[in-house]
Amino acid sequence: MDVMPLLLLVAGSAAVAAAARRAPVPAPLLLVAVGLLVSYLPGVPEYTLDPHIVLPLVLPPLLHSAATDSSYLDLRAQMRPVMLLSVGYVLFATFAVGWIAYLVVPGLPLTAALVLGAVVAPPDAVAATAVARRVGLPSRITTILQGESLVNDATAITAYRVALAAAVGEGATWAGGIGEFLLAAFGGIGMGLVLMVPLHWLRTHVKEALLQNTLSLLIPFVAYAAAEQVHASGVLAVVVVALYLGHRAWEVDFATRLQEEAVWKMVAFVLESAVFALIGLQLPVVLKGLGEYEGTRAAWYAFAVFAVVVASRFVWVYPATFLPRMLSARIRKREANPTWKGAFVISWAGMRGVVSLAIAFSIPLTMHGGEPFPERNLILFLTFTTVIGTLVVQGVTLPPLIRLLKLPGRDTQAETLAEANAQAQASRAAERRLEELLSDDRNDLPEALADRLRAVLERRRNSVWERLGQANPITGESVDDTYRRLSREVIGTERAVFVKLRDGRFIDDEMLRTLLRRLDLEEAAAYREAG
Repeated sequence: MDVMPLLLLVAGSAAVAAAARRAPVPAPLLLVAVGLLVSYLPGVPEYTLDPHIVLPLVLPPLLHSAATDSSYLDLRAQMRPVMLLSVGYVLFATFAVGWIAYLVVPGLPLTAALVLGAVVAPPDAVAATAVARRVGLPSRITTILQGESLVNDATAITAYRVALAAAVGEGATWAGGIGEFLLAAFGGIGMGLVLMVPLHWLRTHVKEALLQNTLSLLIPFVAYAAAEQVHASGVLAVVVVALYLGHRAWEVDFATRLQEEAVWKMVAFVLESAVFALIGLQLPVVLKGLGEYEGTRAAWYAFAVFAVVVASRFVWVYPATFLPRMLSARIRKREANPTWKGAFVISWAGMRGVVSLAIAFSIPLTMHGGEPFPERNLILFLTFTTVIGTLVVQGVTLPPLIRLLKLPGRDTQAETLAEANAQAQASRAAERRLEELLSDDRNDLPEALADRLRAVLERRRNSVWERLGQANPITGESVDDTYRRLSREVIGTERAVFVKLRDGRFIDDEMLRTLLRRLDLEEAAAYREAG
């Protein structure tokens, strides 16, 4: 097995993603653009997107990482708009795109057109949420986009399976399709509910941090495979488990959390970078075998499908946003009043991604009778052009659109104030508990050490309030920046002394690693305290 193409893909995509942090273009868009350019360079291997790898091996960890970073409470508060998008919109887009494709493309059967509709229906919100964080969208919109991306793949994959069964001649019926959809949805949720408690129990009872992190890496694959084994939605199983584990992460040992955060950041970075690069690299594969549809006709079909994909989201989002409020006093009372600007951003943030391409590549070559699947190559081409079109057109214009609409961003001052209040309450409770413990003779400490514990609590309480101060009039630094810089300088001085002592053979390498790890943890704590 030649591993060099895989190494080149991972290394190249990571380098481009790192460069994108210094560029005005979001990383997903730059990765796709570079993939498109590189795909035609001589000597570049052909990268075929294998759905048997992407769906069971790439999608679960990406979903797990996104779900554990999400807020279960925020998602529950926005459950109605999230479900309207992740279920209602995906089904609406499946039928809208399928019907228009059936009318526009001569000879394309309706069942095959619905397969195309299901393939391009789910937006990939990785790019959208990356832009949202970068530009500073209101937290409600970001939560809705994140929630949609966690569930919509399950809806699209199920709709695709139903449409594919009808297209290949399995005699699918409406009743059978609805039954399969319900089995996938409730089965996936049920499997997640069954697995989440024992998996969390394991995480809290395995005391070795390395074993806990190994378990953490295996969890999304276990949840996905277990659900798919009973023909339920692996996507929903992964999301349910991850939301529960993320909500209860505070019960896990601190060493595990520190390692886990670093590990999952790396995994998500590598996978996200690689999958967006793969999208661009698919161009030569997609263009092969296009045959009679090359040229103007193919471009017209691609534009038509792209236009329907974009328009259908507006057609769905605006009524789904405002009609329920008009019809229900309960909704008006419970939920904040949405604005047309927020609905516009959600409508425009409908970029498609690697899941659509992976589903498209899983379309079989032949029907049950042995004849070729109708217009399979055209469906692949239209999926590719839709993914590229939405990423480029919508992805590039989304940041300036958000700035043009002047949506209110996150109120960092209010968030810091809330953090300071929370820290003050926690510190006061901790101080009372500390005095209770110190009054017990079994916890007798020298006064200097007891004062150190009190000083740590006081410093932690005051650090957040200090962040509300003004910028330094000389350097222009914020209080956070000055605190980080001074901490780095002081800890760097200690680190240099430790290394000098090791080089002089006053301490050995094992002791050096222990001392450096202690400094690393203090530096990480200093950065967290400074926000």
